[in-house]
Amino acid sequence: MKVSIATERGEQQVDLSKPIAIHIPIQNGKGVCAWYVAPATISPVRQGNFAGSIEKGAAVNFNDITFNPHAHGTHTECVGHILAGNYMVLDSLKQYFFESLLVTVAPVATRKDLVITKEILVAAIGDKEVPQALIIRTLPNEVSKLLKQYSHSNPAYLSEGAAIYIRELGVSHLLIDLPSVDKESDGGALLAHKAFWNLEGAIRTHATITEFVFVPDSVLDGFYFLQLGLAPFVNDASPSTVFLYTFENK
Repeated sequence: MKVSIATERGEQQVDLSKPIAIHIPIQNGKGVCAWYVAPATISPVRQGNFAGSIEKGAAVNFNDITFNPHAHGTHTECVGHILAGNYMVLDSLKQYFFESLLVTVAPVATRKDLVITKEILVAAIGDKEVPQALIIRTLPNEVSKLLKQYSHSNPAYLSEGAAIYIRELGVSHLLIDLPSVDKESDGGALLAHKAFWNLEGAIRTHATITEFVFVPDSVLDGFYFLQLGLAPFVNDASPSTVFLYTFENK
């Protein structure tokens, strides 16, 4: 189904029958994982002699799922992740379709860290006018990201300056293929989170960060129509689905 979308660059055509998934699913006992927690589990409910599994004789499959939205798979979070109060991601995200820009960056080695700096983003974005959503793909972009165990690995992260730059570009929805926009162990500084949500000024309660996306190499840098979906959890973060659609008249 082809539709016309009004964008900052004029009217664009997209085919909604050709979605490109860039989310990582939550799986039983495996899959991407971070923050020192055990893998997610999906297992049949057990009550006495009953097991909620068709293979074990039940009429239906009836599973319990144990996971952490920040640690297992693609998730979208709001300012409630770092701020006390009744901030819920379902309240922050009121729109689910956006024009987006995908850029690929190579973090730079700084001491023992890999950092995405403002300068790297400036070079990647160039003179493009950045829309509401920005997607950052990091190099190397290996398929192993779909199953990687990030705990104690000190993965790459955004510098505070990079996060301020993204905010000042007017980006409301930031997506990245890392477990966090901040350093794994920073003593609670959370400089990139705080800068993006502007905790020192008018707090951007409408803005979201989506972490743990995975953008295949076959998806080229550029502009896409983005669909962001949330599971209806009343929480600071929720598992999310992310689909891209190619603009047919770029």
